[in-house]
Amino acid sequence: MAIFAGGQVLLGKDPGYFVINWLPVYNFTVGVITVFTTAALIWTRSRQALPVALGTFGAHALVMFILQSAYHDVVAMESVVAMSIRLIIWMIILGLLFFTRYRVHAHTV
Repeated sequence: MAIFAGGQVLLGKDPGYFVINWLPVYNFTVGVITVFTTAALIWTRSRQALPVALGTFGAHALVMFILQSAYHDVVAMESVVAMSIRLIIWMIILGLLFFTRYRVHAHTV
């Protein structure tokens, strides 16, 4: 979703609301990195999946903090909702990764 929405804005399509100029670049870039790196590591059950997923969540959390603090008066509600959805989804993914790691360790002890 972030790749598509960010890509459309980067190609010049007007979304119908004010866009902070760096946010579509962030959305597109992190979306591509997430698809080709984070998702691949999770899919292959790599040991690096959890740290990289934590980094992805951390990046989104940092951007949400910036949006809510420095851009609170100008950020579009659509951007805040999209970032909130990303944070919730990544919390679920992290929960599943932690659960899977705990379950695997519990069975090997």
